[in-house]
Amino acid sequence: MPRSELEIYRFLTELRAQLERVRDADKAVKIALRLAREFFGAKAACVARLRAGIRRPELVVRAPQDANWNLPLLKRFLAGERPRLPRNMLVAPLVRRERTWAALALRRGEDYGIDDVRAVGRVAGTVSSLIQSIDQARLVDVRSRIERKMLEQLRPKDLFYQILHGLRSLTRYDHSAAVLIHEPDVASLEVVAEQIAWRKGKSPNVGKRMRVTGELRGAMEGGGVHGFNRSGGRWRPWKADHSASLAAALDYNTKSDERSEMSLLCAPLATNDGALGMLKIASCHPDALGRYEAEAIARFLPHVAMAVRNLMRNRTLELGVLEAERKHVMANLARGVSHDVNNALGSVLPLVQQMRTELDGGRSDPEVMSVDLEQIEQSLKACQRIFGGMLSFARGSGREVGSGDLRKALESTFAILNDSLRRQGVHVDLEVPAKLPLVRGGQGDLEQLVLNLATNARDAMPTGGRLCIAVVHERADLIVTVADDGVGIEPETRARVLEPFFTTKPHGNGLGLSICRSIVWNMGGKLSIESEPGDGTRVLMRLPKADESRSR
Repeated sequence: MPRSELEIYRFLTELRAQLERVRDADKAVKIALRLAREFFGAKAACVARLRAGIRRPELVVRAPQDANWNLPLLKRFLAGERPRLPRNMLVAPLVRRERTWAALALRRGEDYGIDDVRAVGRVAGTVSSLIQSIDQARLVDVRSRIERKMLEQLRPKDLFYQILHGLRSLTRYDHSAAVLIHEPDVASLEVVAEQIAWRKGKSPNVGKRMRVTGELRGAMEGGGVHGFNRSGGRWRPWKADHSASLAAALDYNTKSDERSEMSLLCAPLATNDGALGMLKIASCHPDALGRYEAEAIARFLPHVAMAVRNLMRNRTLELGVLEAERKHVMANLARGVSHDVNNALGSVLPLVQQMRTELDGGRSDPEVMSVDLEQIEQSLKACQRIFGGMLSFARGSGREVGSGDLRKALESTFAILNDSLRRQGVHVDLEVPAKLPLVRGGQGDLEQLVLNLATNARDAMPTGGRLCIAVVHERADLIVTVADDGVGIEPETRARVLEPFFTTKPHGNGLGLSICRSIVWNMGGKLSIESEPGDGTRVLMRLPKADESRSR
């Protein structure tokens, strides 16, 4: 029976009302299929999708579940061949991201008329439009999420992976996506974060650096999203004025066990301050990334660039604060060790004066002189140990990327603090394995981390106590515990001790623990504090091992 225009209009109005409240495309498809099946009196209905690189169509949803479908016929329809359909079957394309995404198929016992064919096309168009609205809302949501993260205290790695998660939501890439940050001082791009869609586990490319060539520099400064497809083993740009050398420079997944990147989008991160880096999105199949994905990323880029710029500015500020804190620590160390140095030198001077008097009077006794020289030697070694530790700390002030030796950091720290700890009645227990791998990060940062924590523990035990530092090698990390049996921390204070400029010390600046957290974060590790009033404090750290290939 022919359907009136009013019937179709009412159904489309009801369909829009049902789907406008839905925010998930898969759920919208299920609702649309159920309503379409009822409206067209179909005994069976399905939505079929043909994924790139997959030979058989995938039935996204079907009703009833045991209904059989002619998959080769649906495949031909999805491939754009428009095959002849049975008269009792309706099929219409669902368009998403400017390409045929799936097919809506309906089947019943009697034949459909021409009005049904036209109506199902309008239904599919309405569903496609509503799915497009859902995708647009997702883009707004992703941008809002990034803006919220810009206001939070995120370590760089967390922000970078939030960006990659947003890219996955927008493009549904099936190979990988990466954030590459420009390092102008060394003219290189570093892969600071990467997600590989088809592989579980961490990407081996994080930390990889590549030289900034003319193509890379031009792409970062020129703006616009560059698109490429691989054909015949070569990268071919979408536009004639884009260079295939850019794709080749970023095609670093070339090992034999890797899946090849067949479709690639490169998007520059830049603000008025200059080039910040690149976003890279790749698919396993040619033409899987198209104009829709490029435009979505283009709308996403300003927010990402702003977030990265703010992060880098905060990083610069953090480096300044860290250097100021190092100077503050050095000044405190100088005051703290002056007593020990004066004691050591104070015992040397009278012995030297006495030895000189005895030599001048011809009354020197070799045995007595040997004892006096041994005492002088011990005092000078104490001074050498203290100043050597301070010199090591001062030399390690750079934020060089590489690896740090935890054992050396412990040795330089206690070379400085041993005498003051002994004078204060603090006993030190070190539970450190004979062999330790290097950890990720600079030696200077590692020494400042250990020194800050040891100094805090000492200050928490003004009448003496026990400081225990234990290190356990656990797979890819070193688990470090710094524990004291000092005064402990009140709960309301414990919640704030990692905040910058929060301190309970009369002459403190509140930067020590916040910098410790920042150092551990920059190493890619974790730091937590456990403490109860009167029951001491435990600082727990998980420090990642250094990449052996980069630490040599």
